[in-house]
Amino acid sequence: MSLLKDYLKGGKFVITAEAGPPKGTSSEKLKRSANLYRGKAVAVNLTDNQRAIVKMSPVASASILLQGGVEPIMQLTCRDRNRLALQSELLGAYALGIRNVLALTGDHISSGDHPQAKPVFDLDSFTLISTIKKLNEGHDFNDHPLDGKTDYFIGGVINPCSANMELQLLRLEKKVKAGVQFIQTQAVYDVDIFHKFYKEAKKMNTYILAGILLLKSAKMARFLNAKVPGVRVPDHLIEILDRSYDPAEEGIKIVKDLIYSVAEFGDGVHLMSVGQEEKLARILKEVIEEKPGIYQPPED
Repeated sequence: MSLLKDYLKGGKFVITAEAGPPKGTSSEKLKRSANLYRGKAVAVNLTDNQRAIVKMSPVASASILLQGGVEPIMQLTCRDRNRLALQSELLGAYALGIRNVLALTGDHISSGDHPQAKPVFDLDSFTLISTIKKLNEGHDFNDHPLDGKTDYFIGGVINPCSANMELQLLRLEKKVKAGVQFIQTQAVYDVDIFHKFYKEAKKMNTYILAGILLLKSAKMARFLNAKVPGVRVPDHLIEILDRSYDPAEEGIKIVKDLIYSVAEFGDGVHLMSVGQEEKLARILKEVIEEKPGIYQPPED
């Protein structure tokens, strides 16, 4: 059973976080992540060769995190596997106890450390979602019966702050029809825009977790605005970071303020980082202590 699904169906505000699989065979990094997040995050994403850089398999990484007492959300991309391999990964992961999956297209090969690799993209994120739904119903992609079906809680990604909100709502509608049950969004910094999107998205009978990426500096915020489509850090937040004697500490305060704002109306948030898991765990701890009424962490 998925704890994440239970929380959301029970109307509880959810906080999920992120862990990066190691580039190598050592499981120590994942064990540290489990220790950091246990009893704080409802579930934790394991990325799948994020930015097209070779890392440990998300199936193995998610299994290690699960053994450490933390519920994983296994990310799975269409970039590196055809439909046979994707289904094989999903069946194997379920047999290992993984119950949440986030279906993604995947970053392009050109952005990674193996630019000579051949991208696959046999399926896109929509068909991957519908394939997972079929596995949940006891059949593979070509409707052959399974000896034991899955029961995944199926996730997807949407960009609520895109300049074309209508297009994002259409994409969400298509994903919900394909079988998506929860959404983790791209980074959100404008709560008013997210609230507008959220009110429309909730008409589609799915759960929406607002993505929040921890900002380290005004320089990082400006980079996101310039280089990441659909992500917009408001000018007033950049000014706050610029004026601060300790921008990293200010970034933590910004994340907490965003969490508290989303908690007034939303299903939950998804905290993202780039190698800052200790800071995310600290944020979770402080939210639990400062606002015990809005977030009830899982039992350690």
